[in-house]
Amino acid sequence: MVLGTQLGDPTFWIAAFAGGAFGAAIGALPAFIMTGFAVIAGEALGIAGESIVDSGSSITRLVGFGPVFGPHISFAGGAAAAAYAAKQGYMDDGKNILWAAGTNHIDVLMVGGIFGIFGLVGTNLLNFIGFPTDNIAMLVFISAIVHRVAFGYSVIGEVTGNGLFDVGPWERDEDEAPGIWLPWQYKWANVALIGIIGGILGGFLYQATGSTTLSFGLSAASLVFLQAGTDNIPVTHHITLPGSVGALGAAAAGYSPALVLIFGGLFGLFGATMGEVCNRVFYMHGKTHVDPPAFGILMSGLLSAVLTAAGVLGGTFWAPITALLG
Repeated sequence: MVLGTQLGDPTFWIAAFAGGAFGAAIGALPAFIMTGFAVIAGEALGIAGESIVDSGSSITRLVGFGPVFGPHISFAGGAAAAAYAAKQGYMDDGKNILWAAGTNHIDVLMVGGIFGIFGLVGTNLLNFIGFPTDNIAMLVFISAIVHRVAFGYSVIGEVTGNGLFDVGPWERDEDEAPGIWLPWQYKWANVALIGIIGGILGGFLYQATGSTTLSFGLSAASLVFLQAGTDNIPVTHHITLPGSVGALGAAAAGYSPALVLIFGGLFGLFGATMGEVCNRVFYMHGKTHVDPPAFGILMSGLLSAVLTAAGVLGGTFWAPITALLG
């Protein structure tokens, strides 16, 4: 089974429904944490000698990024389920991606399953088109916009203060203040610094292992501490994955190992910044979860494609660069 045959294979449709419903049952963030552990397992096997990218049966491909725990299926299904549950009055906060439906509401699980199928279909269509970015991240973002529209939420929400980017009302704890994504990870300088740090580490992980997605798996799995309630845990998968991808492109262009790490840091900075842009434009003012890391990753994928087309980088991890040149 390979990605190109998924839409023609009913087993993928059935599995995607179950994956989205399971994401709703256990909660979007717990499902994403399991994505991280699955990717770590798959990449560890790859480093030990199994095929990482080309094998249609790899743990990374079919479990971590497939119908079981693919973020476009299980995480997006869980986020949509939370939005629906809040609309139905089953819980208070449609942004709460830690919330798990369990087996309490069949309708919530069905919503998760439907959005799981939406993630499968949408990602495969984007891959077929050859859209030049991480199309799993693209579908996580698109799915969030769709669930806002489908369940009667505003796409942006109610803007307070002096425009989309103004966090002043939240900092002053005003009554109608929007809820920001991460209270410990929103100041531009701090976001930039963790972006550079995480991007360098993602670049080094690529240099050390040859895996572009191990950094993503480690960052995703680290969110188990956030789920457990540990204070101030940074969210970094939109930083370390772009760092690894930037390093891959720089290495393919023949740059020195030190310069490869610098490219990793710059891509991490870009991914972190784009995540915060999404927080302030789409997440902060709305009433459901629109995922800042997904936006950071998809924008980093576009940057990778543009720099590869321009000859600055020697290759990109995601869709064929011919999508930009055709």
